[in-house]
Amino acid sequence: MSIETIISICLGIGLAASAGFRVFVPLFILSLASYFNWIPVNESWSWLSETPAIIALGMAMVFEVLAYYIPFVDSILDSIAIPLATIAGTAVMASTLIDLSPLFTWGLAIIAGGGTAAAINSATAATRLTSTATTGGLGNPIVSTVETGTATVMSFASIFIPVIAFVLVLFIFFVGIKLFRKIIK
Repeated sequence: MSIETIISICLGIGLAASAGFRVFVPLFILSLASYFNWIPVNESWSWLSETPAIIALGMAMVFEVLAYYIPFVDSILDSIAIPLATIAGTAVMASTLIDLSPLFTWGLAIIAGGGTAAAINSATAATRLTSTATTGGLGNPIVSTVETGTATVMSFASIFIPVIAFVLVLFIFFVGIKLFRKIIK
């Protein structure tokens, strides 16, 4: 396995984790990165670098981010976000894997990309549910801001320093597991 392949896997996992926080933030940032030739994308995903894709993903990102600040709408979004995040995580992972067989690309994209996004999104949904239950929803804007900020930072880290982004994903999982164990006790 080449160093380029390892970096593209780290990039994909970082972006997939970002999709677990916000579905469209990593897709938009990936689209921009592809447009400016900061990173290569899989040949079949070259449409991401086209202006209509940037505009559509940018608009979707803005609507998604703003919708999480509207009470009740944030709960509705959480109810559909896990499958959407899984799809987005799979897509960003598949788009960044270059020069791999389709079987390996899609297997890795579904398991690592979709799985990472689904796991993180499940944790964020639980966080929002806890926030709603304990603060009557008043804490949800803070949760939304942290999620959007994390998605943005993780997306840019994935583009510019993918190995560090991968380490951040491992850190997020480690902290999440520790918190989960603490809550269960």
